[in-house]
Amino acid sequence: MAYLLDIVIFAASFAIIALASQRIGHFFSRINLPLISGFLFAGILAGPYVLGLISQETVDNLRFVDEISLAMIAFAAGSELYIKEMRSRVKSIAWVTLGNVIAIPLLGVLAFLALADFIPFLQPMSMTGRLAVALLAGAILIARSPSSAIAIVDELRARGPFTQTVLGVTMISDVVVIIFFALSSSVADALLTALQFDVSFLLLLSAEFVLEVAFGYLVGRLLAFILARHLPAWVKEAAILAMGYSIFLAVNWLRSFSHANLPVEIFLEPLLVGMIATFVVANFTPYRAELRKLLEEIGPPIYIAFFTLTGASLALDVLAYAWPIALALFAARLAGLFIGSFGGGALAGEPMKHNRISWLAYITQAGVGLGLAKEVAVEFPGWGDAFAATIIAVIVLSQLVGPPAFKWAITKAGEAHPKGRAGKHAGRRAVIVGLEAQSITLARLLQSNGWHVIIASLHAETVNDSNRIDIEIRHIAELNQECLRKVGGADADAVVTMLSNDENYRVCELLYEHFGVENMIARLNEAGDYDRFQKLGVIIVEPSTAIAHLLDHFVRSPSAASLLLGLDKNQAIAEVQLQNIALHGMALRELRLPIDVLILSVRRKGSALISHGYTQLEVGDWVTVVGSPEGVDEVINRFGPV
Repeated sequence: MAYLLDIVIFAASFAIIALASQRIGHFFSRINLPLISGFLFAGILAGPYVLGLISQETVDNLRFVDEISLAMIAFAAGSELYIKEMRSRVKSIAWVTLGNVIAIPLLGVLAFLALADFIPFLQPMSMTGRLAVALLAGAILIARSPSSAIAIVDELRARGPFTQTVLGVTMISDVVVIIFFALSSSVADALLTALQFDVSFLLLLSAEFVLEVAFGYLVGRLLAFILARHLPAWVKEAAILAMGYSIFLAVNWLRSFSHANLPVEIFLEPLLVGMIATFVVANFTPYRAELRKLLEEIGPPIYIAFFTLTGASLALDVLAYAWPIALALFAARLAGLFIGSFGGGALAGEPMKHNRISWLAYITQAGVGLGLAKEVAVEFPGWGDAFAATIIAVIVLSQLVGPPAFKWAITKAGEAHPKGRAGKHAGRRAVIVGLEAQSITLARLLQSNGWHVIIASLHAETVNDSNRIDIEIRHIAELNQECLRKVGGADADAVVTMLSNDENYRVCELLYEHFGVENMIARLNEAGDYDRFQKLGVIIVEPSTAIAHLLDHFVRSPSAASLLLGLDKNQAIAEVQLQNIALHGMALRELRLPIDVLILSVRRKGSALISHGYTQLEVGDWVTVVGSPEGVDEVINRFGPV
């Protein structure tokens, strides 16, 4: 009972420190440093080597926090590995990943062995022991940071083949590193215990891998069962946390049981089990979106606790002499990244301009790397803490250098579309023919949503103070093909005509015959003149009947009318053309949409499709989406130009 009370006191004290860590992390973010670095810094300050607010005893008693956090990191890595979105870049992703998996561990192992005489905890070891430690280091150096990569891609609104390859390699690398680490850990354990490398050892490794896959599949199906139930979100989140912690409990029990009762010790890698579980949910069940939403909600407090505790557990006395070693290992990792990424990209036939800069996109490390370092500290207590401190120093360097390098690489590749430069509907152009109060109001509304708008007028030169209107206004001498071309009619995504009926028809006819503008809207001043416009595919707005229809919608469906008019600030609606080839042929139910976004309709070649979950998208489709402004903006960015 007293022990349980101590645990509660430790947890409560740590919760207060974690709140302070959150504030420090956000301060780091404001000065363009990674949040994780702030959490680590807060943990170091609170730890036993500085302020002593978190004792070594507290760190040991809160081991369960590490295990829950590591499980969530594994769950997040597996949920991001969605095969169908990577299929268009499979060749490039495979070759770059292979290049990195060969080059980084090789250079990492060689660097570790070369520096062994300068690393205190390696000095008394034999060559076999040093090789075992070097293998673990080489494996961990492969790790990436999917969360950091996704955050930067979202921040820059990056889309394109370079970005798709980078994200694919980043996701796959976290799968590979966990598998590679599991193998390296078994080999290292065999080297350190002088276990014979024979057929029985290989069979043991194979059996462990099969058990990991089977266990992960079982956990994945249990997660799907929970997600399928109609339960409150907090209940599902608690179940996910419990499931993650249970993986560690089961793995530890199996290891102890096999050690005591079997001729061999069976050790399953819990991170690999967790990653396989959410990979199963993401790719073979319909609950991918809900799982990602729940993990996003669970993630922040879990990661604050984990990285703060990691900072508190850092052996600063080791870190003091580890920095030169960490710098050398960091340099070796950069060299491996360059050789692997350049070589893999060249073999895949990627453009040389991408191959020369792609290594900059893979520098950042975070959750998985830290988790594996902590795993070594636990599994190899004699020298594991010193090893973890050295590797964490490398990860901190990667966290500081990686994000700005990744941003520069995406910008250099020409695939960055930050919000400051291009908001919603970025790059779409509209021409409004006719200058009056309504056309100016419409132009301002379109501009507020990121459209580039030009007002073309036959009488612009005679309008008083037109130069003070905050819209680009151009004078046209007459309504002919050349004048419409000069004001951008040939390249417009939409043209609105606000003239007389005959003038409106003349403009629409020219646009239809010569420029093929798909989206034409005409405001008619006289009723009963619809047929000739409709033959051209023009959307007709007749003011008197439009107001009556609008009031009718407000009476019968006020929420829908408010949504269409943009009166509900918490909801947005937009139509976006699918131009991302990675989504071509994907069914609506397979899209990784934000959980607060719905697809209302799909229009293909001028015809509306009866949309359902199995409707397959094609490049060029116009998709109408509704949801939160942020969610709709994310969909527009994903569907847009690549």
